[in-house]
Amino acid sequence: MAISLESRRKVAEFLLRIKAVQLRPENPFQWASGRYAPIYCDNRKTLSHPQVRTYIRQQAVELIEEKFGRVDAIAGVATGGIALGALVAQELGLPFIYVRSSAKGHGMGNRIEGDLSVLSNCVVVEDLVSTGKSSLEAVEVLRQADVQVKGLVAIFTYGFPEAQAAFEEAHCPWATLTDYPTMLDQALAEGYVTEGQTHLLQSWSEEPIRWSDNNSPA
Repeated sequence: MAISLESRRKVAEFLLRIKAVQLRPENPFQWASGRYAPIYCDNRKTLSHPQVRTYIRQQAVELIEEKFGRVDAIAGVATGGIALGALVAQELGLPFIYVRSSAKGHGMGNRIEGDLSVLSNCVVVEDLVSTGKSSLEAVEVLRQADVQVKGLVAIFTYGFPEAQAAFEEAHCPWATLTDYPTMLDQALAEGYVTEGQTHLLQSWSEEPIRWSDNNSPA
């Protein structure tokens, strides 16, 4: 069962309200990759808003239970997925572990933090899926540690085709609480953007590299 459209729009509404997602088609953001984009997403802001944090946690729990059934543990992806993953694990009464972006530089040199002896499978929790590269790297680290990954849940995705293809190639089911098309619909309905801006925002999602090239500052 998929998360309802009403719930997807509610998550989008919250993200826009607290400026976890910002839309700026005429003055694009520069991402870490160097590309320019009309959207910037920082879902860590949800942690500072108890009502938003609670709703997202509840929706993530429902989605995990509906899509993946019983699981042994929740695994967060550092750093954005750690807090949400821990909240979800607490709600479900499950063990929590997390995957580092790189091995610890001292001690045991771990990539995975937590007690793997108490679990055999998990669902991975992320805050955002862009290309899917970092998410699937965490999935692979868990698999190499003999942890079965039943799938991944994230708050938001830009909906890039390369992400969908990457998850399919990795045989990793995934789902998000909301997505870019839903975000645009909600932003237009609430007056965050105009019809004209919506066309610019849609054109970015169709060809983000060309959009970046055409809209980078002179």
